Amino acid sequence: QAQVVESGGGLVQAGGSLRLSCAASGFSLDYYAIAWFRQAPGKEREGVACVSISDGPTYYADSVKGRFTIDRDKAKNRVYLQMPSLKLEDTAVYYCAAKISRPRHYCPADFSEDVFGYWGEGTQVTVSS
Repeated sequence: QAQVVESGGGLVQAGGSLRLSCAASGFSLDYYAIAWFRQAPGKEREGVACVSISDGPTYYADSVKGRFTIDRDKAKNRVYLQMPSLKLEDTAVYYCAAKISRPRHYCPADFSEDVFGYWGEGTQVTVSS
């Protein structure tokens, strides 16, 4: 069964850093656009960052643009979300997902969840003051 597994979450003070990792089981991340989403308590899930394949676009939510970086490690079949300068409002469960609707290699600019699948169980990120 194809799915992704997120890891790297934890408790960190405001201003600290975390690196989340997305690993694939049952398929290769190399053939899919991969996105990170997050869901804070009492809020809807929102797109955070998405990386396409090769020369395709990379998108970030306005709230993390200039702070977070999404990148791939093809050798390890992983996608990472680098999160420096964390803020209290970054507290959420973070999920990664693969774009399963064609064209699979291009990120949707609107982070539409309808085109993503292979969702993982998420990893908790808690930022404290």
